[in-house]
Formats: sequence, C-alpha cells, structure tokens
Amino acid sequence: MSGTYLGMPAFPKAAAESTQDASLRGTLRHATHTIRDKRAKAVAELDDWAQLRDAGAAIKNRTLRHLDHYLKQVEATVTAAGGHVHWAADADEANHLVTELVRMTGETEVVKVKSMATQEIGLNQALEGAGIHAYETDLAELIVQLGDDLPSHLLVPAIHRNRTEIRDIFRREMKHWGRTAPADLTDDPRALAEAARLHLREKFLRAKVGISGANFVVAETGTLVVVESEGNGRRCLTLPETLISVVGIEKLVPTWQDLEVFLQTLPRSSTAERMNPYTSTWTGTTDDDGPQTFHLVLLDNGRTDTLADEVGRQALRCIRCSACLNVCPVYERAGGHAYGSAYPGPIGAILTPQLRGTATELDASLPYASSLCGACYEVCPVAIDIPEVLVHLRERVVQGGAVTIRGERRTLKPAKGHAAERAAMRAARWALDRPAVLGAGQRLAARTRRLHPKRLPGPGRAWTDTRDIPAVPAESFRDWWHRTRPEGDPK
Repeated sequence: MSGTYLGMPAFPKAAAESTQDASLRGTLRHATHTIRDKRAKAVAELDDWAQLRDAGAAIKNRTLRHLDHYLKQVEATVTAAGGHVHWAADADEANHLVTELVRMTGETEVVKVKSMATQEIGLNQALEGAGIHAYETDLAELIVQLGDDLPSHLLVPAIHRNRTEIRDIFRREMKHWGRTAPADLTDDPRALAEAARLHLREKFLRAKVGISGANFVVAETGTLVVVESEGNGRRCLTLPETLISVVGIEKLVPTWQDLEVFLQTLPRSSTAERMNPYTSTWTGTTDDDGPQTFHLVLLDNGRTDTLADEVGRQALRCIRCSACLNVCPVYERAGGHAYGSAYPGPIGAILTPQLRGTATELDASLPYASSLCGACYEVCPVAIDIPEVLVHLRERVVQGGAVTIRGERRTLKPAKGHAAERAAMRAARWALDRPAVLGAGQRLAARTRRLHPKRLPGPGRAWTDTRDIPAVPAESFRDWWHRTRPEGDPK
C-alpha cells in the first residue's frame, strides 16, 4: 500500500494513546452514534433489506470468481468508448502512471474527488514530489489536507475534528492554498461550508486535470460511477479537460442491473439516505461534453493476492460504506488513526493486513483490533463475515503458513512475540485430543479453585487488567453428567 503511514506504532500502542483523549472520544461517540441511528431507520424502510444484502454478496462473489473475464471486458468497453486503460500492479506503478499522465498535459495542478484508492497508494505525496499540487475538493478531505492531517474514517475523513478546530484550520491555512478564509469566520457549520465553497470554486474553474476514484465500474458498458453528497465530485468529473480515474480491480460489477442493488444499499448504509444527492456516471469521452481525455488506471496493489485466500477474499466485497466503523466499540474509542492505514475500523483490520501483508508489527497487530462482537457483520450490506476473517488472520500471524505474494505461493514465518500463545494453543490441542487428560485437568482445576489468583501473571496480565478470570465450578459438566445419569440412560 502507501508509505504514508509507515513508522506508525502498532495498534495497541497507538490505541493506548488515543483512548486517553477525552475530546476525541466524545466527538467519535457522538458522530458514530448519530450516523448509525440514522442508518438503522433508513434500512428499516426496506422490507427486502435482507434479500438485497444477500444479492449484493452474491453479485460480488460472482464477479470475483470471474474477475479475469470482467477486467478484459472493462478494458474493451472503456477503450471502445474513447478512454485509455492502464494497469498498475502496485502503488509505485500507479503513482508513476498518474504522474506521467498529468505531466503529459503540461499542468501542475489537479483537483481530486474523494478516493480511498488514491489515499491507499499515497498519490498526493507522489504528485507533490513531482511538483504537482493536488487539491482535495471533498469538504472533509479539504479539512484533513489543510490541517496536514490523515483521514480517520472512510466516509467522514475529518470525523476526529470538531467545528472549532476546523474554523482555526481554515483561518490559519486557507491563505497558503488559495482564497483566504473570511477574517470574521465563525465555527457555524454554514459559515464553514461557505468558506470552503468559495475557496474551492477558484480551483474548479482553473483546473484542467481532475483525478477520481470510482464506487463502481459497470463492465458491460465501461461506465464508472461516483456517488457523493456535496456536488464537488460532479464538478471534478465534468469541468476538467482531462480526467484520470484510479480504481481498484475489485470495484467491478457485471451489469447495470447488478448496479441497481448497490445503489439501494450503499446510500442507506453510509449516509442513511435513500439515494445520494449526486450520482455521476461517465463512459469514455463525448464530444463537447465533459473531459475530452479519459484515463482509467486499474489498481491491483495486493488485491489478486487477497483473492487467492479463500477466507480472506470476502474483504474484496467491501463497498466502502463505513457502516462497520460506526458500530464498532473499538473504533469508537480508539479512533481511525490508531489503525495506521487508509482503511480504519473493522474492514481495515482485515483488508490492510491482506494488501500490505503482516510482516510489520503494525500490520500484524491489526487482526487483534477487535472484540469479535460481530456487530460489523450484522450491518455489512454485502455480508462480509469480518469476525471470521479476523480469526483467520490471527492464525496467520501466530502460526505463519502459506500465502500468495505477488502471485507466488510463499510460506510465512510466525510473527515475533506470539511464542507463548502458540505454546498455549498447542497444549490445548494436545489435551482436547485426549479425553482422559482433559477430564483429569478439569478435576484438578475444580479441586484447586480456591487457590486460583484473581489476575494472571506474565503475558496474561493484560487480559486480566480489564476482566476477571472466570470462576471454575466445583464440578465439571462431564463429571456432573456421569454422576446424575444412570449408566446407559441417554436422556
């Protein structure tokens, strides 16, 4: 993925710091509870929500099974419509492609639609290194950019900022990026939005190059789709002379009929709307309407490796609605920055370690950034079983094993720091395979229960810092069964 987040600490250390910020926790709690309550009401309006959820999962699964076919189809349909298709194996290749495409126009400024893929690859930083200024036009992304910050939420990147902080950022930084903020700017949301609108208008009218991602790509026609709520996307997609769209290869849907399902589930799951205020679609180029040059950069960056994992591949069904973040008790308390990735929250905890691997301490810690409560699975509009993938990735971290990296099968070594966990699991497996040993252990534990400590020593200390050790009963279920049931009685 991107080098933007390199050097960040592992999740436990980052979360230990962020959870001490009372202001951040209050802001996150209010925002996530508000969004999820609205989402619940919007979803409840549809009697067939469960069927739509199953349909979305089935469409994504079918697309992923035949991804090679649909990618070839997209290349053909986009090219036939006047567009140019480029393939990027990783972040470096994608950044190089986009940089060269912008240089070919002779421009040194671009306007951007909010895009998770470009955050993932660190495109803004790559363009800056080449002397090209990229201006974010989504309001929340603008706040993050002006504040020299990092996004912390899929849908609301500046969710960690309150409006007073936003006012101060606008007053301090807007003058360095373009139109100066009004001297009497207040923290009233309408005043802040108006300041951003005036600041961005000059960018829209001047820019000759636009950069976007896409929520979906319809394979049968080569049509790209962006849904948004502010209208900035519509301007970026129509005003510039050149449009460059960077899209993950998993964003494909086969037909317009398939797209219909997601245009019902995505708005309700993300912004709690029946439909997005702006749904923009574009197919290649059209004379005298919109950009005259269109480039589609199809990004892999670990996605085909993820596809090779039969359990983990379901993460590629994600439509980036952020519903899982808004119900996650860990995200609510730790915030998005603690995940050290463009993808925070539960989906980030399973997607990032697959796209980036688990070689670093940070990435190896992400599958543990969850209580496994399952709330994320319940709200996911494409039924990604996030707890299942988390457990699967924890096993990979602790045990190592075969994975696919850049198309080649390799064997990972177990991550450092999990020797005690591996020993405990091996001991448990040995005992569970031997009923007599298990029974003897249960009886011994019952007879010595008065001597058991209330807190565990060593590696177990962190576990008992926040919970009690379960009390051992005076008698195991196995012994109770034999004592209370006559021999041969099946009841």
